[in-house]
Amino acid sequence: MKKKSLLALAATGLAMSSVLAACGGNDDSKDSGGGNEKEGFKVGMVTDTGGVDDKSFNQSAWEGIQKFGKDNDLKEGTGYKYLQSAKQSDYQPNLQQLARAKYDLILGIGFLMAEDIGKVADQFKDNNFALVDMVVDKPNVASIVFKENEGSFLVGVVAGLTTKSDKVGFVGGVNSDLIKKFENGFKAGVKAVNPDADIEIQYAEDFNAAEKGQAIASGMYGKKVDVIYHAAGGTGQGVFTEAKNRKKNGEDVWVIGVDRDQVEEGMPENVTLTSMVKRVDTAVEQVSKDTKDGNFPAGKVVEFGLKDGGVDIAPSQDNIKEDVLTKVEDYKKQIIDGKITVPGTDDEFKEYEASLK
Repeated sequence: MKKKSLLALAATGLAMSSVLAACGGNDDSKDSGGGNEKEGFKVGMVTDTGGVDDKSFNQSAWEGIQKFGKDNDLKEGTGYKYLQSAKQSDYQPNLQQLARAKYDLILGIGFLMAEDIGKVADQFKDNNFALVDMVVDKPNVASIVFKENEGSFLVGVVAGLTTKSDKVGFVGGVNSDLIKKFENGFKAGVKAVNPDADIEIQYAEDFNAAEKGQAIASGMYGKKVDVIYHAAGGTGQGVFTEAKNRKKNGEDVWVIGVDRDQVEEGMPENVTLTSMVKRVDTAVEQVSKDTKDGNFPAGKVVEFGLKDGGVDIAPSQDNIKEDVLTKVEDYKKQIIDGKITVPGTDDEFKEYEASLK
C-alpha cells in the first residue's frame, strides 16, 4: 500500500490545519436516525463498542462527522448518521447496512473493526470505506493512523515532572499494538525526565467498562501512584471517578486524559492534569470533505503525528507548572526535528531506556 506524503495531503485537503484529536439486524444496536437521501452526499459511521458518548475516541469521531454535516447543510439521519455497535459482532452487519444504503463514505472507528471492514470492502467494491487506527490494504479503503506514541511522550514528561511519589500509572483498554504505542510513548517520556520513577501498567481488556477502570485506578492510587494516564476509552471514565472520590477525601491525585481534552471529565474536583489529544474529529471531517470533493484517498495510508498536528498535549494546561511546560515544548521540538525517535513497541522502549543510561 502506498503511504501518502504530507505534501500530497495538503494538496488534497487531508493535511490538518490545526492540532489534530447499530442496527445490523439485532436489537442490541442503536441507530442515530432513519431514512436515506435519494440525492446528495451521504456519510455514515460505525462506532466501536464505546459509543458516541464515550467522552473519548468515538465521540471525537462523531463530532467531526457532525461538523462536516452541518457545514454542508446535511440532515442528521439522512445526510449523515452513525450506527452504534453494542458488541463486536455488530461491526460487519452495521457496515453492510450502510453499504447497501449506498452511503458515499463509510467510516469504521477503531482498530478492532479492521477484519470486518476488509471483508465488507471486498463485498461492496464500489463503496468508499475509511478505517481509523489500523491499516487495511484494500483499493477502496483509506487508512487513517496517528503517531500516538509521540503525543504520549509529552504527557509522560508532564507526569514524570509532576509526580511527588515517583510512582505513575498507565491504564490501557485492550492490550494491542495500538495501545502499546500509548503505553511505550508515555513510559519513554516519564523516563526521559525521571529515570527513577516506577511505572505501574495494567490493561482492562475492555474499552467500555468504567467499573474495571475504577477498580484498576483504586489499586494504583492505593500503591501511592499519584498520576495515571489512561488510554482506555469509556473504561477511563472509571479512572476519573476514582480520582475525584479520592480528591474529595484530600488525596493529591491526577488523571491524564486521552484523545480529547478531558478537562471537564475531571470536574468539579479538578483532577485532570492534562490530556493527550488525538484529532480524530478533524481527520474524519477532512476525509469526508475530500471524498465529497472527489478526492477520496483510495488505498492509501494517511498518518498524522506531532509534526502534522495530529497529536499533541491538550490546550488545558492550568494544572501544569510553567517550568514543566517549558520542558514539554523542548521535547516536542526535538521530536519534530527528528532528534528523538519515540518508541512505540516494547522492544523499541527497551532500546530507548538503555540509551538513557
